[in-house]
Parts: sequence; structure tokens; C-alpha cells
Amino acid sequence: MKIAAQAVLWILIVFFSYKIYDSINGPINFNQTKNKRYAQVINRLKDIRKAQIAHKDVKGVFANNFDSLVAFVDTGIFTLIQKRDSSYLEYDKTYRIDMLKEVVVIDTLGTVPVKDSLFGTSDEYKQMAFVPIKGVEDKTFEIKAQIIDKNGYKVPVFEVKVAKNIVLFDQNEDLLKQENETISVDGVNGPALILGSLTEVSTNGNWPTIFDAAKQ
Repeated sequence: MKIAAQAVLWILIVFFSYKIYDSINGPINFNQTKNKRYAQVINRLKDIRKAQIAHKDVKGVFANNFDSLVAFVDTGIFTLIQKRDSSYLEYDKTYRIDMLKEVVVIDTLGTVPVKDSLFGTSDEYKQMAFVPIKGVEDKTFEIKAQIIDKNGYKVPVFEVKVAKNIVLFDQNEDLLKQENETISVDGVNGPALILGSLTEVSTNGNWPTIFDAAKQ
């Protein structure tokens, strides 16, 4: 009986020691995993942003699906231009004298492929649609683009997002629930990582600037 009681006591000691250890180290490990995965996702979102801005510069609107965006990077062309101030004399019929006219002259210097300009020799852009996290590599970002009215002007906008539940699919459910409810200046607010907006003119993400300090 004494030996059995000691065995049970040791089991309880080990159990509660593990629970205490887990309660302390669980959040630490969660945050380390979270920050690492967020950095990977945000780096891909930054690539998407580069491609979307280029798409708008060339075509006037943002792409509303990844097939179109990737195809644009593959085949798109930037026209290189140079703007310079110039002036000339023009006879003014009202004042009956030659008057100086100032103009901006636009010179076409040539063209360059979008792919070379944005991504060089890398073909990583072909995976833009997919979440770059091991275990959910088959999951894709949600992407939408549309035209909104802003103070009487028609403005193109886009939004790309992925749920935190996908990025942190294998993490502690209680800690993940807390993360989905984050409201903080140094955190990613809400239940998703989001680039752009469908209601505001923005190409920013909802992540804090710490993730912009350096590419992971």
C-alpha cells in the first residue's frame, strides 16, 4: 500500500510539474511559432503587393485572381519614361508678343519585363497564391479586387487575406482563440492577416512595423 501510494504521488508530481511547465512554456513556444510563420506569410504578401501595384500601373486596375496576376508577371512589360521640363516661345494674339510657354516633355526610353524588374531570376512569384506554411501548402490566399467610389472618383482597390486558423493550424486551441481576438498596436489585429482593403484606398497590411524591419 505504501509503495502504491508513493507511485501515485510521484505520478501526480510529474503530472502537475508538466502542467506548470506547459503553462509557462506553452505561450512562449506559441509566440515563437506564430512570429516565424507570420514573417513567412507577410513576405509572400509583400511579393503579392509588388505584383499588384505593377499590375495597376500597367493596366489601370488590380488583378482579381492569382492566375491573371501570375500571367501578368510572366508577360507584362514596363515602359520606361523620362519627364523633363522644357519651354518655348509662342506668339500671343492678345498681347501681340512672343511669350514663354513651359511644358513637361515625356520621353520613352525603352521597355523592361515586369518579371525581371520585380523578381529578377527568381520564379517564386509563381507560388504567390499559396500559403507558405508547411502542412497547409495547398491552401491559398483569398484575393478580391474591385472599383469603389471615393469622394466622387472611381478608384481600384484590392484585398488579399488568410485566416490565422490556417497559418497556426496545429497550435494550442485556447492560445489560437486569444490570438484571433488580438487588439494591439504591436500585434496582428483580428482573425486574419490582411493586405489592402476593399473599402479604403490602401496597399498596407494589418501587421505591425516589426515585420517590415527585415525580410525573414
